[in-house]
Amino acid sequence: MEITWYGHACFRIAERGLATVVTDPYNSQETGFAPLKLKADIVTVSRNLPGHNFVSGVKNDTYIIDGPGEYEIGGVFITAIVTNGTSARSNDPQNMLCVIDFEGLTVAHLGALKRVPSQTQVEALGPVHVALVPVGGGGGLNAAKASEVISLLEPNIVVPMHYAIPGSKMKLDPLSRFLKEMGLEKIVPEPSLKVTNVNSLPEETRVVVLSSRNS
Repeated sequence: MEITWYGHACFRIAERGLATVVTDPYNSQETGFAPLKLKADIVTVSRNLPGHNFVSGVKNDTYIIDGPGEYEIGGVFITAIVTNGTSARSNDPQNMLCVIDFEGLTVAHLGALKRVPSQTQVEALGPVHVALVPVGGGGGLNAAKASEVISLLEPNIVVPMHYAIPGSKMKLDPLSRFLKEMGLEKIVPEPSLKVTNVNSLPEETRVVVLSSRNS
């Protein structure tokens, strides 16, 4: 499985022989990034906002997941759960968290999660091998809350997202604030994250920083 980051909360997750997933495609005019040039079989949308719901930016005959439920497309199983507010109020908009299962290897895209979930909610997600976590505040978790959520989820790998990077118009905190919260020094970004199988995962939670392909 390969995970590539395109900035903000947008990732491409691909595994040979299975459906390709793109999360939270953004409108380039809203984010300041280059226009997306992506193809996918599945597109997930965590929030109904231009920074997360620009599905027309993804080509192909895509299946769009923008509501809660359990889905199976092209060998990929996705559980979508609504978090944050129970209404679409502007001060606490709904967020959709997705757990994406690639033949037993799970990726949790937290979207713009704003609140720390309860232990019961975390247990309902099942095991999370890779967590894509917002860390820059704004409409999502800040560094301190992100660290708390990671402690609850206990993923093998954490990939931070939704933070300030060059070229972005979004007012978010820098990655350095999250790394400091996690007790880490500067981490050299990698072009993508490749995971062979569950057995190849680190036993202790490891933070992997990805370079943005579209900033």
